[in-house]
Amino acid sequence: MNLFNVDNNYQNPTMEGYYGDFGGAYIPEMLYSNVETLKTQYLQIMQDPIFQAEFQHLLKDYVGRPTPLFLAERLSKEIGATIYLKREDLCHTGAHKINNTIGQILLAQRLGKKKIIAETGAGQHGVATATVCALKGMECVVYMGEKDIERQAPNVARMKMLGATVVPAKSGSKTLKDATNEAIRAWINEPNETHYIIGSVVGPHPYPDMVARFQSVISEEIRKQLKDKTGKELPTHVVACVGGGSNAAGAFYHFLNEPSVELVAVEAAGHGVHSGLSAATTQLGTHGILHGSKSIVMQTADGQVVEPHSISAGLDYPGIGPLHAFLYESKRGTFLSVTDEDALASAFHISKIEGIIPALETAHAFSVLPKMNLKSTDVVVVCLSGRGDKDLATYMQYL
Repeated sequence: MNLFNVDNNYQNPTMEGYYGDFGGAYIPEMLYSNVETLKTQYLQIMQDPIFQAEFQHLLKDYVGRPTPLFLAERLSKEIGATIYLKREDLCHTGAHKINNTIGQILLAQRLGKKKIIAETGAGQHGVATATVCALKGMECVVYMGEKDIERQAPNVARMKMLGATVVPAKSGSKTLKDATNEAIRAWINEPNETHYIIGSVVGPHPYPDMVARFQSVISEEIRKQLKDKTGKELPTHVVACVGGGSNAAGAFYHFLNEPSVELVAVEAAGHGVHSGLSAATTQLGTHGILHGSKSIVMQTADGQVVEPHSISAGLDYPGIGPLHAFLYESKRGTFLSVTDEDALASAFHISKIEGIIPALETAHAFSVLPKMNLKSTDVVVVCLSGRGDKDLATYMQYL
């Protein structure tokens, strides 16, 4: 099979939502009608000119897009290549998550939904969901792991100030996986009135495709901005951190079928890939079903999910989206992993040499740059997915 043919087989899943072997919709019967309605209508709604006009208007005047593409001169000199930062940290609410939540709240309105639920790990998706619900006057309930509520307290306060109800997930590792479990249970209980705004390229079809399309504004802007700055639309590399993988999907999207562009996804190795405290899914996982789709999942031989670990709440997830699983297995993407210790070191280093405090998630992406054997002619775009305000409590422990 030619993986780079004109069929756009990386950008577009099959009708059943598969990227290669990964994807699909593995859902309880109670959710079938909801997911089927979404599957049959999402593309038609998203492509409607009135929908697009409102979506683009809000991205521009509410989110603040386009976000800058910043030439990191001191980092470039240090690495020995040209490094640009796609400044998603400058979006309203402080991360890329708002791109998707605006798209999904507009979609939910057109589907006649009255209530929004969401899961969140680092809290950025929860804040972005609470934000758009406040904007549109809709009820919002956010499920968040009890452990993450403690380590991301500023984002919890922001959600509550925006009018959201934050429900702690007290089972398992009390992190993102468990928050997602609770959100799905709540959706099963109220399927007709409720729309579940999933925050990453995970879940049953059509969510992975839908979220990737809403986030693809990132790579669409990168191509235009690079052309303006360098005369060429294509970088040599695009680098992004991956938990579920929404910022990476957005940053990669318009380069997926450009084989000259190396796509570098960076997972969380935690205390070390084989330490037993890791979230390096592609290194540790096998084919399995998680949260409604088939992907690569950290699990035992009998299919029990293995608890992940990362210092970064947004990467503390035992799976990856099906698109990323396909990128990994087809070798279209390069998947690397970074320890907690190295991510922390990168966060402090980038802060000091570029005057930008990155989110712990993004710090993982910065950590791989010195290890990539880059040449002076290489042009690298790093997706700076979020700002580090939410992680200050963690950073303060190491000052």
